[in-house]
Amino acid sequence: MKRSTHRILTTHVGSLARPDSLIPILRAKERGQPYDAGDFARLAREAVADAVRKQVEAGIDVVADGEQGRASFFGYIVERFNGFERKPARPGEEGTPRATGREYLAFPDYYAWSERIAEWAGGRGGDRSHGVDTCTGPISYKGLAAVKTEIENLKAALQGLRHEEVFMPAIAPSYIAATLPNEYYRTESEYEQAIADALREEYKAIVDAGFILQIDDPRLVTYYMMNPGKSVDDCRKWAAQRVEAINYSIRDIPSEKVRFHTCYSIDVGPRIHEMELKDIVDIILKINAGAYSFEAANPRHEHEYHVFEHVKLPEGKILIPGVISHTTNLVEHPELIAERIQRYANLVGRENVIAGADCGFAASAVRFNDTHPSVAWLKFAALAEGARLATRRLWG
Repeated sequence: MKRSTHRILTTHVGSLARPDSLIPILRAKERGQPYDAGDFARLAREAVADAVRKQVEAGIDVVADGEQGRASFFGYIVERFNGFERKPARPGEEGTPRATGREYLAFPDYYAWSERIAEWAGGRGGDRSHGVDTCTGPISYKGLAAVKTEIENLKAALQGLRHEEVFMPAIAPSYIAATLPNEYYRTESEYEQAIADALREEYKAIVDAGFILQIDDPRLVTYYMMNPGKSVDDCRKWAAQRVEAINYSIRDIPSEKVRFHTCYSIDVGPRIHEMELKDIVDIILKINAGAYSFEAANPRHEHEYHVFEHVKLPEGKILIPGVISHTTNLVEHPELIAERIQRYANLVGRENVIAGADCGFAASAVRFNDTHPSVAWLKFAALAEGARLATRRLWG
């Protein structure tokens, strides 16, 4: 994994808006409806090429495929696993599972309004009205052809384009175990281990292709918000067990080939009831990754760079703080971005910082984040300019 040895490198979290032509197919795939496989293959290949080109043109150094062929950042995995079937949602579970979380319970008027806006815009995030993918048998991996196609599409898109490095996101076993119900394994730990063993095949394919593997697990920090009955200590214990599962899934993969991302998802609400970085950072740093990507630009968490005044970054590790936000259409000024970068560089060393984004800009193809797709590219350009400003100041 490259470091910011001579200048501040730039990257993002992975998921980018899919083109309008691809969304109906991804929606059909997500809902288990028929679709034209040939059209999907062609459109996904074209979408990856366009996404990579735009990243490079905007000035992003460490690029990805934008998850163009995936309906969502985690739902895609069910197509690549044996052992799951889609079952009807139980009464009261048709909507988003976040509806029982601290934020929804604290601000019902806001979220009722937000859900109406989301439905008008084309769908609800986490909508379970089309059923819930449920583990009903032994889990094994059958997605090698799919991940190899993603790898081939990305390699083809990179031809002739300048870039420093390439990463590909993949979901964490802990996220799947915490999100999709289990009706087969005797214990949750057995269920999580089975998922980890299966996902390991995907992880190895990504690393063997020469890419950096990004492990995505928003649930590591959103568990607190989604479980009002749990204390911070309860959530820390739960997170520590999830880290064990993540480390099990990436065993024998060199840490410098892995980066880890966590965030507070695409919620653009008040966000008052989120876990603080100081309460979980030590657990995050136990993940055997070479770099850690996290939210640092939104107004609820921007101040948390102070955490690293007291927490020492382990030797050889890299921070990828978000210096642009995915929850607003305001494009951050490059001067502000440079300041955010410098705060971290001054605390952990300039070579140990890569400038990133808070989260993906289209976690679901069915519903974009509230940031318009066209604005994401403006934010990327501002990110690159901010990194250039920070470079001049940090290197003189």
